[in-house]
Order: sequence, then C-alpha cells, then structure tokens
Amino acid sequence: MVTQLKEFKSNMLALEVKGGFTEADEKYCQALFNEKLNVGYKTVNILVKLDEMELFKSSVKAFFEDTLWIFKNYKELGHLAVVSHSKALKMVLPIDNLFFEGSGKQRSEKYFDISEMEEAYKFIGEEGALSS
Repeated sequence: MVTQLKEFKSNMLALEVKGGFTEADEKYCQALFNEKLNVGYKTVNILVKLDEMELFKSSVKAFFEDTLWIFKNYKELGHLAVVSHSKALKMVLPIDNLFFEGSGKQRSEKYFDISEMEEAYKFIGEEGALSS
C-alpha cells in the first residue's frame, strides 16, 4: 500500500510503500505525479520510503506497468531519493544512477538509510521537512 508521507505545494512527492505494491498503488502514484505536472511543474522530485515494503506481497504486473510508465515519463522525473535499509538497494542504486545522470538533465538518484530521512528530504528540495 502506498501513502503520502507529506504533501507539498511544490514539485515534490514523498511516498511510502508498506506491505505489497499493487496495481491500485501504481495508478495512485501516477495520479499524484500527474497532478504535479498538471499544475505546471516540468519535473517532479520523489522521495520513496521502502523499508516496510514486502516484495513477496507485491504484484509483478504492477511493477512491470510502473517500469513502462517510468520509461514513458522519464523526461518529467527529477531527483529520486530511495529510503530503506536494504544493502541490495544500496548496491544497485549507484549503477541505476548512471542511467539517471546520463540523461543530460540535472537529476540524480540516491540511496538513503532510514536514519537519513532529513537528508533525503533535503535531496529532493525540502529544507527542514521533518521539523515542520
């Protein structure tokens, strides 16, 4: 299930995945992203917290559709902060970031440990997000 951690009046989204990631979650994320574009933002910076996500409860179809959607909407993606406590994600993200940074735009993807939430919010552009 996907929920918003915080709502922003800017080009930022902060999302958390708990349990499985379903097709309904995928559509919800797309709707939130499109709302940002519809109000005039050219790119959307995203923080996604995955420390309570359960992969085995997630829909393969939702992941596949989400991946296709990301490729179609790649130009509108800004910075991506991935927050978790997964050593595997921590190892994979620097490789994935080569693709992200290689697009020629000012964007990057970065892993943050769950203890670094404040830094993750700053990375997507929110100063003092946890103190407000």
